[in-house]
Amino acid sequence: MNATVHASAVLVGARAVLIRGPSGSGKSRLVLELIETGRAGRPRCFARLVADDRVHLEAAGGRLLARPAETLAGLIEVRGAGLLRVPHEASAVVGLVVDLAAEDASRLPDPDRRKTEIEGIWLPRLAVAADAPALPALLAILNSSVEN
Repeated sequence: MNATVHASAVLVGARAVLIRGPSGSGKSRLVLELIETGRAGRPRCFARLVADDRVHLEAAGGRLLARPAETLAGLIEVRGAGLLRVPHEASAVVGLVVDLAAEDASRLPDPDRRKTEIEGIWLPRLAVAADAPALPALLAILNSSVEN
């Protein structure tokens, strides 16, 4: 089964980060921050847009694949600048889900809240409160995954 979700996705290293959240929660901003952080050499790996605003998801071979909506491929919304064309990946395997403005975000989350199921695939999850910056926690997770 395929689904199209209101989300963004960015490839970081070998796996994509799927970023969900309500409109205006900072999905596109977090994608741009990850790309810029990758250019600066942290989290010591490649980072490139997969999709912004709408992401096609498909379970295949026990993995969750993310692809951009065809009409939006390579486009990202930058507040104040509009839609900009940037290099992008045609597809990527999702390795982590970030939920922005998550009502269940907590300082020390229960292990059950640190995973989510999408299209029958269980994935690690980071829940970020509406008033908290997402990048520091996300980089900590990505860097710990890179080193392990």
